[in-house]
Amino acid sequence: MTVVKMPIKILVVDDEPNNLQVINQILAKYYHLLFAKNGNRAIELAQQQQPQLILLDVMMPDMDGFETCRRLKQDPATAKIPVIFVTAMSDIEDEYQGFELGAVDYITKPISPATVRARVRTHLSLVSINELQDTRLQIIQRLGRAAEYKDNETGLHVIRMSHYSMLLARAAGMTEEEQDLILHAAPMHDVGKIGIPDHILLKPDKLDNDEWQIMQTHASMGADIIGKHDSPLLNMAYIIASTHHEKWDGSGYPEGLSGTNIPLVGRIVAIADVFDALTSVRPYKNAWPVDEAIEHMVSCRGSHFDPHLIDLFLTILPEILHIKEKWAETTARVSVELGQ
Repeated sequence: MTVVKMPIKILVVDDEPNNLQVINQILAKYYHLLFAKNGNRAIELAQQQQPQLILLDVMMPDMDGFETCRRLKQDPATAKIPVIFVTAMSDIEDEYQGFELGAVDYITKPISPATVRARVRTHLSLVSINELQDTRLQIIQRLGRAAEYKDNETGLHVIRMSHYSMLLARAAGMTEEEQDLILHAAPMHDVGKIGIPDHILLKPDKLDNDEWQIMQTHASMGADIIGKHDSPLLNMAYIIASTHHEKWDGSGYPEGLSGTNIPLVGRIVAIADVFDALTSVRPYKNAWPVDEAIEHMVSCRGSHFDPHLIDLFLTILPEILHIKEKWAETTARVSVELGQ
């Protein structure tokens, strides 16, 4: 099968035809160029053609480049397209304004062909990396939702517990980057349920010993599905899947880890997962009232759960309940992504 490689599109915006011709001579050999002589046409082309990059002049009549950039960034359809200003305005204040509006680079005229090509290559490489990361994240989210659909038709459990996990990670002092990672990795916690037979997973009664042994394999199975990776996101997902059923006193599974030998993210997700499980309807039980669920979790402080994290969880309970209400099963927001 022949794979057709789509050309990289770059939108060049300048009111001077000579400047457009110069850029054409520099880049036309390597990319598919689109041209606009004013801001309104640039916005129209950006919406229609979705270029990978925009080279934007600042000094244009009617709508200057700054306003054009502002409008591009305000529109969700074009907000993620990188903008490089190409302009004779070289003051630091002008550069600062451009970056504040969301531009990724600033090239001053008269331009150097080598500089333009190098800057364009650099930012297109970053676009490719971002697209790869977005694709990976979407796959992780969908796989997590697929596992959840086996015993929770709406898939909202993974949304709620991932946000609970992020809030608790913040309270525990994790960095913003780590909070973002746990938000997106937590939905993979039960991916191993894909391999659990439905007659066990959906059984409305208590599992017998043999069934419970099979059910417990979902943690190791989930870790095997995700695998070990250099990617921080997939690495955290692996740790969460394999450790979120470990208990502070060592009575959990699959490894019987205890105390701080359980990774912090596993301890965090354990609390988030159990709270949502207790307060949600399952095939084998009704939803617990919040006060009863909290009372039970506090009683497991130091046995099932990290005592310090339980204390932190209680301090953020108003935020937790806000998430619980926002993503309640009755809202049926099944099409909304995890990051919203």
